[in-house]
Amino acid sequence: MSEVVHSFTTKVPRWQPYVVPVDLESATDEQREAMQVTPSNKGISPYVLTLAHDPESLAVRSPLFNLIMYGKDGLSSGERELGATAASVVNRCVYCAAVHASRFISHTKRSDVIDAIFADGLDAELEEHLGAIFDFAARLSPTPPAATEDDAQALADIGLSELESLDLVLSSAIFGWANRLMHTLGEPMAD
Repeated sequence: MSEVVHSFTTKVPRWQPYVVPVDLESATDEQREAMQVTPSNKGISPYVLTLAHDPESLAVRSPLFNLIMYGKDGLSSGERELGATAASVVNRCVYCAAVHASRFISHTKRSDVIDAIFADGLDAELEEHLGAIFDFAARLSPTPPAATEDDAQALADIGLSELESLDLVLSSAIFGWANRLMHTLGEPMAD
């Protein structure tokens, strides 16, 4: 029997939903369209299959998520992933932290940054640029948010433009929502 994963890691655990996901073979046309099913993408995640119970919401969620996390302008991909990782650490979403920490490493080749975050959490000592990004995203993520004008100024001080700062707000915020959704719909399991 698998155990729930409680510690942060870059090894992505298996996410186990509490409800039975939509069966891809018997999905409605609306569900298939919301999941953007094509003949070549039959590997739909259990998370998306679970969200497909509400195809109207999923049809809006996926394009929004993709625009925020994979936009071509503004914040770099690695920095967006760092924002998502910070939100996931604050929200204790082990699954999302693993996915986005791994993506940060893939984009930046900086495993040392993630090692520091996973070892020291919000007290991780990072270089100024990445530290300002991580700290802002982390302070934006609790409910209510703890980010201040000084935190926003720290982003400007490291040279982030308004668009880059907005991208950080969006990547952090969408993970505040996604983390909470993942917690209520399932849990990360060790294989």
